[in-house]
Amino acid sequence: MLFMKKLLLAYLIFFCTNIFAQNNNNIEENYQIAIKKAKGTIQLDGKLDESDWQNAMLIKNFWQGFPSDTSRALVKTEVRVVFDDNFLYIGASCFQDKKYVISSLKRDFQAGTSDLFGVNIDTFKDKLNGFNFSVSPLGVQREGLITNGQDFTTDWDNKWYSKVSNEEKFWVVEMAIPFKTLRYKYQEGQNEWLINFLRSDISKNELSNWTPIPRNFIGTSLAFSGKLIWEDAPPKPGVNISIIPYGLTEVNKDYLSSKTNSNNLNAGFDAKFAITPSLNLDVTVNPDFAQVEVDQQVTNLSRFELFFPERRQFFLENSDLFSSFGATTINPFFSRRIGLSRNPKTGFNEKIPILGGIRLSGRLDKNWRIGVLNMQTARRNFGENSNLSSTNFGMFALQRRIAKRSFISMMLVNKEPISVQKGDISTDFNRVAGLEYRYASADNRWLMKTFYHRSFTPQKLAQQYAWGVNLEYDRPNFNGRTTTSDIGDNHTLEMGYLPRKSILRSSGEANFVFFPRGKWSKVINRFYLGPDWDFLYGKIQGRFVDWDAGLFGGIKFQNQSELNFALLRWDYTYLFSPFDPTNTGGKQLPADTKYLYFSNRLSFTSNVRKPFSYAFTSRLGNYFNGKIVQFQSSWSYRYQPYGIFSLDFTYNGIRLPKPYNQSDLFLIGPKIDISFTDKIFLKGILQYNNQINNINTNIRFQWRYKPVSDLFIVYTDNYYAYEGFNENVPVYSFQPKNRALVVKMTYWLNL
Repeated sequence: MLFMKKLLLAYLIFFCTNIFAQNNNNIEENYQIAIKKAKGTIQLDGKLDESDWQNAMLIKNFWQGFPSDTSRALVKTEVRVVFDDNFLYIGASCFQDKKYVISSLKRDFQAGTSDLFGVNIDTFKDKLNGFNFSVSPLGVQREGLITNGQDFTTDWDNKWYSKVSNEEKFWVVEMAIPFKTLRYKYQEGQNEWLINFLRSDISKNELSNWTPIPRNFIGTSLAFSGKLIWEDAPPKPGVNISIIPYGLTEVNKDYLSSKTNSNNLNAGFDAKFAITPSLNLDVTVNPDFAQVEVDQQVTNLSRFELFFPERRQFFLENSDLFSSFGATTINPFFSRRIGLSRNPKTGFNEKIPILGGIRLSGRLDKNWRIGVLNMQTARRNFGENSNLSSTNFGMFALQRRIAKRSFISMMLVNKEPISVQKGDISTDFNRVAGLEYRYASADNRWLMKTFYHRSFTPQKLAQQYAWGVNLEYDRPNFNGRTTTSDIGDNHTLEMGYLPRKSILRSSGEANFVFFPRGKWSKVINRFYLGPDWDFLYGKIQGRFVDWDAGLFGGIKFQNQSELNFALLRWDYTYLFSPFDPTNTGGKQLPADTKYLYFSNRLSFTSNVRKPFSYAFTSRLGNYFNGKIVQFQSSWSYRYQPYGIFSLDFTYNGIRLPKPYNQSDLFLIGPKIDISFTDKIFLKGILQYNNQINNINTNIRFQWRYKPVSDLFIVYTDNYYAYEGFNENVPVYSFQPKNRALVVKMTYWLNL
């Protein structure tokens, strides 16, 4: 009954948002492009000199998106689009002096670090899912997926082509995007897509777009797209099959068990089958993800598991269908549970062999999307009395659009060990079913999401549920968010991410944003101020177990540097079990004790347009029954255009009264990211973490010898950082824990 009341309240909120939400000023009607089929051959050479380019519709007069959104762009951009039977071509002339800001020659560069021209493509006109393709003045590519209206990730890889030519006062980019790379629906008669073009000129400190986008939103916001009208219909999609085989050789040694493995011939493959132009079947057999970048370590001062993002290519396309259920801390499907598990002896996540899997994802039609995943992992032995069973992971997701930017989703998640043996860590199945509703207004001001999930285990316990409601509002001068959730006492997500259960939670923030005028506007772009809160009520304890609240603010400068602060942030913690606040294994604070403490926080990010940039966050104040000094910083130097040299440094000084710990925790991580050419890269990271007594090294060489085809050479090792004990066994400084060398080659073959 309580849930039904909460759900009714959520829907009342939804109807209110429908009443007050406004349109997006008919952008689709005011910004339209007519695209024609090329009569001749387009040569990809970075020169728009073919007659088909000259006959194409000219797009110009971009709008400024930063530092303001009320005027036309200062930098000039001209765009044309054409197509043939195989490619969608996009040509742009970007007027700019031949003095570029480039992060490196490495693809998928970080947003805000390079001059670029880009395009957003929404083939189904739902303003929720799309593609982004971008190119820098030196021809470096970046591609990514847009989900949930504006969320953007560059982890997705696919085939497309581009060429750039550079003149003294402008540069020209020519893109050729294969129709096989895009997902779209062909229909008889007139076809329409949504499209927008982006431009970044960092030296002029300007971001601009073809259609006007309010400055409180980012350039990948699909709600503000123009219309692409096909005067000649796009080609009917044909057979689209890709096979990506790999070959690998590896030598690794686990010094804790004195076990050496040498595998000189390991192979597998991924395959992509286009069941329809918008529905894709991914198949993987004996996959290996040795080339995936190593996780960046963090100092964990919490009582709970940390979250690390998915980076493996197989799980990324249409990932929102699988991973966007629930909330950040109530996620029923977390793909890193598949093929990765914590080694109870070392404490590190280690790969678990995946025998194979399938993944069907995409659209059934313009309103229905489907996702089906099934994967099987092999048995893994971590040592005596520590085994992980061969396990089957499965998920089914179905999504139905019910308005322009709203949909209902349902899902079923299943994890089930196979061939369970004595001594296995996990032996029971775990299933989760759920229903969700998400609403987004046409102008992107209002976002609302509500969900209900229920887990199932062999014990058939009570309180195996979770529900939540999230509401967001965003205008240039005000933005706010409020979230309410309830997690049952026995809600279990073995295939998901759930750091704590038996919690009622209410959190939110409100920011009042001010844009200065006059002389201040030459220095400050905006400043904001508002409250932030997060309250957690423990249902078993019958009391608040954690809360924090404070006054937050910040200043964004015109040079893109930013200052943020939190004044008198109050933290409250009730310990329902013993806990060492340093997480170093020292004497624990007793259970059934409560602590109220406050601190001040300050962070700053410098002008990233400069070759040398830096950022830091700091905290000073009370911490449980003691004091804390926290400082985290990063320094980067860009040696344009060949690479970035950086150093991450974290210090946590914790002073608790005797007999509790007084710790100085350091995490130091120098990194190099070198691009010898736009196809040959070297990345290295060294991480020293005295909290877990570890030194980690990871060096990755990559040669992209053909589009989406690579040679990787990866070396990684872990050492003890200082003398101590591991499971009561003495260890010495720089004693090795494990070491591996991997050589892997992949090849993308289109059939």
